[in-house]
Amino acid sequence: MYVITGATGNTGHIVAKRLLENGKQVRVIGRNAEKLATLASAGAEPFVGDLGDQEAMSRAFSGAQAAYVMIPPNITSSDAPAYQNKISDAISAAIEKNEVRHVVALSSIGADKAEKTGPIVGLHRLEERLRRIAGLSTLAIRAAYFMENTLPQVSVIQHMGVTAGPLQPDLKVPMIDTRDIGAFAADALLKVDFKGFQTPELLGNRELTYPEVTSIIGNAIGKPDLRYQQLPYDQFAGALQQMGMSESVANLLAEMSEALNTGHVRALEPRSARNTTPTSFETFVAEEFVPAYQGKSLQVA
Repeated sequence: MYVITGATGNTGHIVAKRLLENGKQVRVIGRNAEKLATLASAGAEPFVGDLGDQEAMSRAFSGAQAAYVMIPPNITSSDAPAYQNKISDAISAAIEKNEVRHVVALSSIGADKAEKTGPIVGLHRLEERLRRIAGLSTLAIRAAYFMENTLPQVSVIQHMGVTAGPLQPDLKVPMIDTRDIGAFAADALLKVDFKGFQTPELLGNRELTYPEVTSIIGNAIGKPDLRYQQLPYDQFAGALQQMGMSESVANLLAEMSEALNTGHVRALEPRSARNTTPTSFETFVAEEFVPAYQGKSLQVA
């Protein structure tokens, strides 16, 4: 039995589908039965429950030999670190109680740091919690900056006529399509040949600056003169709150942006064939950003 958290999200649904396609027994966890219906119709066992509920997670992980675990985003949480810790504790306790032997966890570059990395601190704590479980082999995927993080630029472009954000214009950031994370995680779970505690990085297709990101987007949406505007951290946090994020989440994302700018959060591995993934930002923009810009529906994260 494989247990998949975040099964309706960008990475989890890829993992679940790949495992099902390979004839594996899969239990998918989600808070909404309707959103799990597609995977259930494909053969998965749905489990409706809150990832922060220790009793529910104890049942959800029953009989599992391996699992994919992550902390789903909650942009309205009034105390984001507490939310992250609650889920980490519940998932880790369930893994330990049920003696799960292999876990692939979604983490992030920068999770080697214990502070001043914004929401990545929660992933550092998840890693540490899993590391302490006796007999557990863990593959904590330290993924690069999600290409999906550029999707809010749709409304920025529509309202301001530019892309905007806190990252320095000359900062090259490794960017990854979350579909490639899901494929990597699924492959690891199918092989289950990892031992001990490992933290491989996934650096995406290549490094890009935000002006380069802006140029690719601009050309794809018919605005070749589109420009990038750097925002102060406080203005960025304020804009996020106007878009519906809580003050707690917005401030953490501003802190993460500063950590990227200063190099506090950075990839530790040199780029290689192993940590480079296939999907280019151009492909992501064509398949995901342009439809969003044109008002067509996107898969819910």
